[in-house]
Amino acid sequence: MNTIEKIIVKENKTLKLNNVLIREVSQNELMDIKQITYMMDSYIKAKGNSTIGPMINYSSAEGNENGQVKLVIKIIVQLKNPIHNIDKPYEFKQQIRITNCLFARFTEKEENLQFAYSKLGLHAFENDIKLKGDSYTVFVNKDEDKIMADVFMELAGGGIAVEGI
Repeated sequence: MNTIEKIIVKENKTLKLNNVLIREVSQNELMDIKQITYMMDSYIKAKGNSTIGPMINYSSAEGNENGQVKLVIKIIVQLKNPIHNIDKPYEFKQQIRITNCLFARFTEKEENLQFAYSKLGLHAFENDIKLKGDSYTVFVNKDEDKIMADVFMELAGGGIAVEGI
């Protein structure tokens, strides 16, 4: 039996990010995520800056007036220094702070990452916790066969976004 927990869940965690560069990924760009992250990295270097820490994926679903659901995905990186005069399609936030999150530390093969989201959803269901419906996935580490990722899911009405996205 494996004694290492693959998904550890905790409540009431805070996600705090400083000097944040954000790039929304449109529906027709979903297959080009690697190219988008490469271009984002090039943009940061061209501005004379560098990243701190891992890449973060933000995702949520929004409904429109016709009842259709649109998936919103954003690539987020923290920068060493602020960037002024941001060019489209990027935006800059001094700080993002999301409090009162459900949290999962995932350590396993990347293709199994969906189980972390499922486990957080199940934990919320079993404990009568209402989730907002968005998630922040921080890719902490990656080696040849495993990743370590932290998943934050904001509670509905319970998280305070000092300056959210």
